[in-house]
Amino acid sequence: MPADVLATQSNDPSFDDIWEELVWRGHVQVSTDPEALRRTLEAGPVTYYCGFDPTAPSLHLGNLVQLIVMRRLQLAGHRPLGLVGGSTGLIGDPRPTAERTLNTKETVAEWVRHLQEQVSRFLSDEGVNAVRLVNNLDWTAPLSAIDFLRDIGKHYRVGTMLKKDAVAARLNSDAGISYTEFSYQILQGYDYLELYRQYGCVLQTGGSDQWGNLTSGTDLIHRVEGVSVHAIGTPLVVNSDGTKFGKSEGNAVWLDPAMTSPYAFYQFWLNTLDADAVDRLKVFTFLSRAEIERLQHAVATEPYKREAQRVLAREVTTLVHGRAATEAAAAAAEALFGNGDLAATDAGTLAAALRELPNTRSTADTPVAQLLVETGLTSSLSDARRAIGQGGVYVNNAKVDDVTTTLAGRILPGGVAVLRRGKKTLAGVFIE
Repeated sequence: MPADVLATQSNDPSFDDIWEELVWRGHVQVSTDPEALRRTLEAGPVTYYCGFDPTAPSLHLGNLVQLIVMRRLQLAGHRPLGLVGGSTGLIGDPRPTAERTLNTKETVAEWVRHLQEQVSRFLSDEGVNAVRLVNNLDWTAPLSAIDFLRDIGKHYRVGTMLKKDAVAARLNSDAGISYTEFSYQILQGYDYLELYRQYGCVLQTGGSDQWGNLTSGTDLIHRVEGVSVHAIGTPLVVNSDGTKFGKSEGNAVWLDPAMTSPYAFYQFWLNTLDADAVDRLKVFTFLSRAEIERLQHAVATEPYKREAQRVLAREVTTLVHGRAATEAAAAAAEALFGNGDLAATDAGTLAAALRELPNTRSTADTPVAQLLVETGLTSSLSDARRAIGQGGVYVNNAKVDDVTTTLAGRILPGGVAVLRRGKKTLAGVFIE
């Protein structure tokens, strides 16, 4: 995240304290003693952490929730530790249905570097509460198996471990669970103990589906050190229609622009359902309560204007990709539907946008009618000719009035062309 975006962020002074704001925004589904935690935060500053495992080369929208919670706590004066799990990434958190495929040590090390860079962009590295990045491989790699079993394992009871949701789900599945993944909760608990010892860390945040792993650490510290520390479990974000949030045609929405382009990212938020828009604004933006309530009223009274979705798309895309990429994505979206100059649109952004649409590769002398068929905008050549004859076909927002027209002389910077049938049906052509 660019420094100028970080500089504009703040918590809302209309709340009495950070805990009240976290609750209002829907960031707390479960926690250790809420009143004690609130008092701890008020008495702060405290050191807190969130862990991210390198099971992919990029973080995704679920991780973004945690990064925003971390940033809000940092803005309230608390000290963040961003943990990227070089050791837990080698093991893998148990999935509900099947054993994870273990990645090589080299792959995990590379992904650790990627995720550390991503985490650092969302948190300030300046001031007395600058973010500190840590890697749990630093304290687990020197630990022998005997030391691990004697010093850490002896504090865990198998009966309690079996009751953890992820473990119970796997035990009841056909796949079962290996000792490797069964031990994950011990490793995560040990992380919290080490961070408590090294940095005085007294709070861990994570998704509510990780609650068993979060409390593994609080329980371990209580047994070993005799003190009470805290954990916050954020709700899993789901859509109002019951579908899984953060999935687009079966693919996760990633924070890395090479894996999910800023245009596709922007469109994901722009397509938010009315029923979900206000909750998304609370969770994923730094807008004030007053502004969100204004947008809530707009959703209720003028939903057709989709103001909340446009604000949401701009805010979150700026948060992740910066202002320049957001402006380019918004301009491309407008231009694609005839409300802007396609030729003036950033070539890279436009190409990324067309890759999200039905598209084909062709040459400049291919008839538009044939391209309509190749991209699926029409079912046949006769259908294509009929659509052109009826005046419903456009190339780069210019109407096509001749069935023999080709793309010659109509190629946009970057070697692309935009086909449109009617008002909203689009496709792309990449010129070879």
